[in-house]
Amino acid sequence: MIMNKTNLKNFGFLNIPIPKDINLAEEINKLRKEKNAIILGHFYIEADLQDISDFVGDSLQLSQQAAKIQADIIVFLGVHFMAETAKILSPEKKVIIPDIKAGCSLADSCDAKDFEKFVKKYPDHTVISYVNTTADIKALTDIIVTSSNAKEIVNSLPKNEKIIFGPDRNLGNYINSVTGRNMLLWDGACHVHKQFDLEAILRLKKENPDAKIIAHPECEQPVLIVAEHIGSTASLLKFTQTDKSNKYIVATESGILHQMKKASPKKVFIPAPALDSTCECNDCNFMKLNTIEKLYNCLKYELPEVVVDEKIRLKAEKSIKRMLEISAKLGL
Repeated sequence: MIMNKTNLKNFGFLNIPIPKDINLAEEINKLRKEKNAIILGHFYIEADLQDISDFVGDSLQLSQQAAKIQADIIVFLGVHFMAETAKILSPEKKVIIPDIKAGCSLADSCDAKDFEKFVKKYPDHTVISYVNTTADIKALTDIIVTSSNAKEIVNSLPKNEKIIFGPDRNLGNYINSVTGRNMLLWDGACHVHKQFDLEAILRLKKENPDAKIIAHPECEQPVLIVAEHIGSTASLLKFTQTDKSNKYIVATESGILHQMKKASPKKVFIPAPALDSTCECNDCNFMKLNTIEKLYNCLKYELPEVVVDEKIRLKAEKSIKRMLEISAKLGL
């Protein structure tokens, strides 16, 4: 069958055969130059994809990049809500993602219709939503936040302001604890961060007493209690670069260890294990749907394309731009 764009759309996630004699990295570099494309990669994708990306970062950094990119095509190596965010901020650009099935368990835990009903119960509340949400949720939101700026943005609001925070209950609980707020929380969670095995982490700590436990605020509270540093993915990376310790037990998606090892090759990084895991790590199966083969096909055929309804996009854009404006004002 000839694989034209119509067929690709019909078959959706079909893996198109690639000639075995080509150098994928070289071909990807040629294609992005020919098409004036830029590749954005999240810290949680595989190491080879991080290395081929034009920019690698966490959700806040990628949002900032998406807002100022000068390119015709944005290729997003991450999950679907991240590509949606890029499209919301750059509607004139074509945004493509290697696998449209690369979703997010946290975003899936917040249905737009249910969230809208929840929000309508509290009309006097400001709605703050984590960036790990669909465009529909962003359209129902006043201010978007990331794990890098949530604490600071919440603190920037008046102390008596009533707030709804969604969808991550763990991040919301953490922000409540460090700000003294009492935000109303949506009951959602990330499948990676809620599954860390506390007992296994404590065993690792006993075996490696010189290691520091560092954790993402999406983790469950017991893990955060034993952590010696809590922060966004970018914050965890920076901490390992500036901290004097030489060994870390890392409680977040294991993809970040690649950047940690690159930045501090003499230090030791131990991935925190998950409950009932067959490996000593905790990976996001959605992030790992991105492969270099899919990236090649994505660039070659410029599909799958991420499209956002214009009415939804305009509403969602306001909440994201509010985040970017506050972040810039706070110097984040």
